[in-house]
Amino acid sequence: MSDGIACMWMRGGTSKGGYFLASDLPKDVAERDAVLLSIMGSPDARQIDGMGGADPLTSKVAIVSPSMRDGVDVDYLFLQVAVDQPLVSDGQNCGNILAGVAPFAIERGLVAVNQPETIVRIFMRNTGQTAQARVATPRGFVAYAGDAQIDGVPGTAAAVPIAFEDTAGSSCGALFPTGHPTDQILGTDVTLIDNGMPCVLLRAGDLGLTGTEDPATLESNQSLRDQLEAIRLEAGPMMNLGDVAQKTVPKMTLIAAPQRGGSITTRTFIPHRCHKAIGVLGAVSVATACLTPGTVTQDFAHFEGSSRPVLSIEHPTGQMTIIAHIDNGSVTRTEVLRTARKLMDGLVFKA
Repeated sequence: MSDGIACMWMRGGTSKGGYFLASDLPKDVAERDAVLLSIMGSPDARQIDGMGGADPLTSKVAIVSPSMRDGVDVDYLFLQVAVDQPLVSDGQNCGNILAGVAPFAIERGLVAVNQPETIVRIFMRNTGQTAQARVATPRGFVAYAGDAQIDGVPGTAAAVPIAFEDTAGSSCGALFPTGHPTDQILGTDVTLIDNGMPCVLLRAGDLGLTGTEDPATLESNQSLRDQLEAIRLEAGPMMNLGDVAQKTVPKMTLIAAPQRGGSITTRTFIPHRCHKAIGVLGAVSVATACLTPGTVTQDFAHFEGSSRPVLSIEHPTGQMTIIAHIDNGSVTRTEVLRTARKLMDGLVFKA
């Protein structure tokens, strides 16, 4: 492994990371993780000796391989590489990095190209669910330029619409793993939910906050971070996740009334740094809570009731729109618009 490793660096949604073919990395998990930590420059707060950007949002990895499953094109394993810890976690999906998987698979020749667009069905190995992405391929090649704009990313790019099905309980075994839309942990009302991403939803006002604070202010509040971590550690076993002290899930999401015409305001810890935006599947879980009676969102979530409600989830750098499909009172399918861009294609080296 002293030679370079083939890798494509991509922005997927509001995240960024390395995309690898599974065949280009060691099969042994411990050896693979050691290689990825070295490539990213972890553990180091600046990741100065690696490709990571000193932020969880830019220290991510997608491992892609041809799928042997019926009706599926590629398998995708997401890995979160910790910045300042020697930790590589597969305990969650990432819907933002997912946005780059289909373009990467087409670029690597794993999927036959159609015109003007190519549909790629992706099996998410972390949770055993399938997503469908549509990629613009008007001339038989991936088109990255376009007029789609997503908050948290400057400029515009080609749209990558992604649809999710059967994500309820993908990590925790049930949409509401405790069987209740609201629980109490350490005297605080919480909604424990998993519709593709295990999340603990808390009313910001219950913690003495407005819910509109900027991420830097929230991160500097050590008392708040200690309180959130104490609740998170209690929530882990309740959500069938076990001891989460060394895990990146569940995410801790503060919620408040919408401020900019959306459905709800969020501030998410992932789990110890405050997200500058919000993860795709985290937004799906929040939107699902908004659509479910009895959750901590019920007093201030705004949306138009229908069989296909559109919810705009506000976050520190804008909003993310989730389209929900409801059947017999339950959310059965969600759709989200993302974009992706190829940044670099070449070789990376471990130390």
